[in-house]
Amino acid sequence: MTEENLRKKIREMLAEDLGRGDVTSNTLISPRLRARAEVISKQEGVLAGVREAAMVFQEVGVSVKIVRRDGERIAPGEVILKLEGPARKILSAERVALNLMMRMSGIATATRELIDRARKENPRVTVAATRKTVPLLRYFDKRAVAVAGGSPHRFDLSDQVLIKDNHLKLVGSITAAVRKFKQRVGSGKIEVETTSPEEALEAARAGADIVMLDNMTPEQIARTIKMLEEAGLRKRVSLEASGGITPDNIAEYAATGVDIISTSYMTMRSPAIDMALKIKEAVRSERLGRAK
Repeated sequence: MTEENLRKKIREMLAEDLGRGDVTSNTLISPRLRARAEVISKQEGVLAGVREAAMVFQEVGVSVKIVRRDGERIAPGEVILKLEGPARKILSAERVALNLMMRMSGIATATRELIDRARKENPRVTVAATRKTVPLLRYFDKRAVAVAGGSPHRFDLSDQVLIKDNHLKLVGSITAAVRKFKQRVGSGKIEVETTSPEEALEAARAGADIVMLDNMTPEQIARTIKMLEEAGLRKRVSLEASGGITPDNIAEYAATGVDIISTSYMTMRSPAIDMALKIKEAVRSERLGRAK
């Protein structure tokens, strides 16, 4: 996403939260009053969304000093951002900035946990996020995954070919689908979703570059790998395990020797990391440095 589009999205978020105006702050606080504030963590986790949160505050004219960076581990009570500006503006941007950083940090924390568990069994495995994200928040969700060291996989449908079960019902077979794509496009990686060792073998023989092993058990995946090795096809394809993968079973899937593990756990089931904004004091004219 370009910076211009990101700022446009942030402005839309601010407009949604502001509504017709902050009636509480506008009634109680003078427009001339300036304040210093801090954003602090209330939980342990992996930090993400600092850049975006800083942009939220900057959009309303609040100066930001970044104290902790994306990808760092944080503990309760640690200061993440220091702010200075019109008190009304700080409070008007508070919820959007915190919501973004809390959600993104939750996703980053879950992603890091998944990676750590998987790589104890398979140091080379890639942990990827699926497209199961909240509509219009995909950039933020996927960036949080990347901050933690995961792969964002496909951002949208134009990124890469992924032939799934519904495509196959309309086209006829794995072999026909792969052949049709190669005839019409000719280049680009092809991934095929399969649900059995036999389908995985067909996809590899048809010329797929990536074979997704969807909702297969670790035992089925082991059998698939054995079949591909016996056919001399294992080294020609990347294998991606997907479906029902959580922190509780990811190590078992990683131990099979797959190349990629994709899951929606981090974007659909991870809890946010709690954070808070605290006003420290009213100020006159001093200013903090802007975020770098």
